Amino acid sequence: MTLLQEFGSWIESSYSIKHNLVTLHHARRALLDWHGALIAGSDSEAALRLRNAYSEEFGVGNCAIAGSDRKVFTRAAAFLNGTISHIAEFDDIFRDGAYHPACPTISAAFALAQARNASVSDLLAAIIVGYEVSTRIAKVIQPSHYRYFHTTGTAGVFGSTAACAHLLRLNASQVCDALATAGTFASGLQQAFRSDSMTKPMHAGHAAEVGLNAALLAQAGMTGTPDLLEGDAGFGAALCENPRWGELFKDLGATWNIEQMTFKNHGCCGHNFPAIDAVAFLLEKHAIAASQIKAIRVGGYKATTEVCRYVHPQTPFEAKFSLTYTVSARIILGRVRERAFLESALRNLDIAALEDKISLSIDPECDAKFPLHRSAKVEIEMQDGSMVAHHQKTRHGDPDEPLSDQELLDKFYELTEPRIGQDQASGLAKAILEDGAVSVHDLAYYWDKIDYE
Repeated sequence: MTLLQEFGSWIESSYSIKHNLVTLHHARRALLDWHGALIAGSDSEAALRLRNAYSEEFGVGNCAIAGSDRKVFTRAAAFLNGTISHIAEFDDIFRDGAYHPACPTISAAFALAQARNASVSDLLAAIIVGYEVSTRIAKVIQPSHYRYFHTTGTAGVFGSTAACAHLLRLNASQVCDALATAGTFASGLQQAFRSDSMTKPMHAGHAAEVGLNAALLAQAGMTGTPDLLEGDAGFGAALCENPRWGELFKDLGATWNIEQMTFKNHGCCGHNFPAIDAVAFLLEKHAIAASQIKAIRVGGYKATTEVCRYVHPQTPFEAKFSLTYTVSARIILGRVRERAFLESALRNLDIAALEDKISLSIDPECDAKFPLHRSAKVEIEMQDGSMVAHHQKTRHGDPDEPLSDQELLDKFYELTEPRIGQDQASGLAKAILEDGAVSVHDLAYYWDKIDYE
């Protein structure tokens, strides 16, 4: 039996699984957080241009698109919402796989569920399975995969496919075909987010559309290559070095990776988080004011130095991938949320001055523990010559230091209320977290009437 055939058999058997309340609660957290990221990205310039590019697709179908009151068919909805939900950089992370599962997985499943008038309970079960399959693949191809590829665009196709296969109740053979078809369309190069462009979020949208399409094609009888993952010219051989396929099914069904998600506490690239959290810890512990700081030295892992390399960013995109800026913004503004990426913040002279005091280098210990641990070592030197230091061994929001339900809800309200209003945001949160009897159409009701155009 090939790897994908084994996944196919497991997914078919998962249709009868009754998830416990803990696992379902984690799925609800993921769905809530996806909505926050989706709505946060919906009024961006990138989202406006994206919807304009798809103008011919609007007015047909019955799937909602964030930022528009017009509907589209399922495939367009998967791509558009998958892209929009990744724009604001607030979506969740599977740390061990360097992967954002929500945007491809939930966007595809939500579109299909809405088209089929499925219940939220059905959607949650599909999300759990989509997360499980894709996070397992993402984990065993790291860390070499992340050298060149954006895991959300590559492993993401398996999350969207598995979730849609679950909703469609495909048989084991069809699931294998769907996953195999999706895998050959996996794509997303890191170079796309090493400069200011709008391409990166489309990796997530493409992965969502690929998975949905692959599941529908398999249902119609289109076949795929069963050994697509482990074959000599397959996914593993092409996209990473020495994939650990032997670990792929360890404890499958006994544990659920959706319970191990990182939810972002800051609105920027997650590689910045350990340094931001370390600085926040030192500021609070020692009551440090910005005027007291002479220098800040950050030791991190290699990906931080490669991806978060901008200094004095000129655009919101660059700012989200700038360690010096985000750390400075945390000190001056108190938070690294949406306000930190407004034009006024980018031109803030106090932030700019503080950036010049920050240096970033690779710390061997932090680097050796990536990607299983996202850590940073920070030293702050004061104007009087004194020094304080902190080793941030994880990020606030990681599974070993998770955001509380209230913190996650506060973040959701901060992102959604300015865009859909307090009543709509409150109703949406309640429907996701408390009412298992509602349909996916009911959820979309809270945000698909908002037209920014």
